[in-house]
Amino acid sequence: MKHYEVKIDAFEGPLDLLLHLIQRYEIDIYDIPVSVITDQYVSYIHTMKILELDIASEYLVMAAELLAMKSKSILPNHDEQADWDAVFEEDPREELMNRLIKYKQFKEVAVTLHEREEERAKVFTRTPVDLTEYYPSHDNIALPTDITIYDMLGALQKLMKRKKIQEPLQTKIVREEISIERRMDEIVRYLTQIKDRTSFMDLFPYGDKESIVVTFLALLELMKTKKIVVEQVDNFDDIFITSKDVYEERQMEVLT
Repeated sequence: MKHYEVKIDAFEGPLDLLLHLIQRYEIDIYDIPVSVITDQYVSYIHTMKILELDIASEYLVMAAELLAMKSKSILPNHDEQADWDAVFEEDPREELMNRLIKYKQFKEVAVTLHEREEERAKVFTRTPVDLTEYYPSHDNIALPTDITIYDMLGALQKLMKRKKIQEPLQTKIVREEISIERRMDEIVRYLTQIKDRTSFMDLFPYGDKESIVVTFLALLELMKTKKIVVEQVDNFDDIFITSKDVYEERQMEVLT
């Protein structure tokens, strides 16, 4: 079996994943349901392992902490003294909640500072008047940026379940192994030819693990290099993908 050793910078850490899950499933950060958040977190870690990604150790440490909290919350306690002591015992979720709140605050500050940096970069000393800003330009087209790598992992989870259900009982297909770079070219060429957006699911015509892994990693690389536009209207909706060039052409038509 071929292994794909890939390190993806978009993974910012276990707290980032937990914060994504809390927002995705509309969980109250002040009253985190340990069982639900643990199951979802472990599911994402499992998907990352299927992709054979280089998972940082802190993700596994967090998984162990969550599993410990979940086990403690569901184990019956028949000791009356232990029940009495539990009244004064600190809720193990509280530390996690405080860590998440602090992380969320720092992340919001980082976003604000980044926006200010971008605004400041647009300020220059006076130069000869340039009227091109009054005409439609590819540079003036805002691209959707709210899709994260965790949204893509969620879509992959849905895909894996669908492929498992749809696969025949006995299948033997011998396919040529392709590189991530070649799959990237194929995806861009396909999106350019159809001149329209396509569903995330439609980009995975084959159900074998190797093809799914290569296609998924190719999509992540295309996202990173801004060669595709990825859109999702609401949580849990299908994800749609468009070639950046095609997306900009359609936006230009709207502007004109």
